[in-house]
Amino acid sequence: MDRRLVNIAAFLRALATGMAGVLLGLHLARLGLEAAALGLTVSSGLLGATLALGLVTLHGDRLGRRRSLAFLALLGAAGGLVLALAPAGMAGLAAAAAFLGMVNGMGRDRGAALVLEQAVLPATTAAAGRTGAFAWYNLALDVGHALGALLAALPTLLADALGGEAAAYRAAFLLYAALLAAGIPLYLRLSAAAEAPAGLARVPLSPRSRSILWRISALFAIDSIAGGFLGAALLSWFFFARFEVSPAWIALLFFAARCMNAVSHLGAAWLARRIGLVNTMVFTHIPSSLLLATVAFAPSFPVAAVLFLLREGLVEMDVPTRQSYVMAMVAPAERTFAAGVTHLVRLGGWAVAPGFAGWLMGAAALGSPLLVGAAMKIAYDLLLWREFRGLKPPEEGGGNPG
Repeated sequence: MDRRLVNIAAFLRALATGMAGVLLGLHLARLGLEAAALGLTVSSGLLGATLALGLVTLHGDRLGRRRSLAFLALLGAAGGLVLALAPAGMAGLAAAAAFLGMVNGMGRDRGAALVLEQAVLPATTAAAGRTGAFAWYNLALDVGHALGALLAALPTLLADALGGEAAAYRAAFLLYAALLAAGIPLYLRLSAAAEAPAGLARVPLSPRSRSILWRISALFAIDSIAGGFLGAALLSWFFFARFEVSPAWIALLFFAARCMNAVSHLGAAWLARRIGLVNTMVFTHIPSSLLLATVAFAPSFPVAAVLFLLREGLVEMDVPTRQSYVMAMVAPAERTFAAGVTHLVRLGGWAVAPGFAGWLMGAAALGSPLLVGAAMKIAYDLLLWREFRGLKPPEEGGGNPG
């Protein structure tokens, strides 16, 4: 039951995140913000998410996972409401709303709620079913991301009925707030088993877990900074400015991309059983980065769209495998902290990069963030494989506490 409630709540949050990832940049442009201000607003939302993630990592188990999840949903809904009602030209208010609501302009959910949910999931299954549970969880997320991207077509479809695009965009962000608020009662229905085991919440990391965690987090920092150059808000702006396509076409593109992500998660679980978690992470990620680099040079929107979709069919296969790997390599009492640290590093990198990406798009070339991000991701993959290919989880014959 807990797994079902977590998956439903994650799906609703992903609907909101997928829609905001596509619409945030376009909405802010209609409020009069330039590309640099857009990047700073995306960074502001991610900074808020990073702060929340840090607090959850240190205190989430003590405060209670259910209570923390409900409060995060409430803050997200409040930030979305303020963003929906922000007047034109108020860049500071938009940034403050993004910070308060931890608005994620990346188009993929990687916030504080994710950490708590990931700490709950391993206790709902045996070790052999752990990667599968994470795969289905991420499938729920990316189906939500896909349908959320499709919802981003609403402002175009409803503009006439609501009296213009500005009103339609506001209505979309009101829907965003409602979707986040819908998660509150679901989290409050979780059983007591969702909480950290009594007496285990404050167990310090073992030396072995600490070594693994700091090494892998350092590598995740490289990947996350690279990912910050490639958020949905910035990519949707790239397609809009480079090829002059309508928001509806961009919404359809991101819907298809999230569908590719969703299917790939189940493929990742299948592949990991055959070649291992680390190999699955690396050998699917490198080709995705090479495909991404080609998008910057695409001569037309159809060509760019095909290359982008091929990339999206591979890029997320490392997500359930990465999550499963980290949870396997630490003891159960260390899972919230381990998930928190690794996601804190990822969110921190995401928060830093969009401001630089927005500046690059204006000062250099629209496609420059794609090239920078792709190069950094390939470097991360090579380093990850070198450092961790010999350190295996229990289902692959490794000896560890997970």
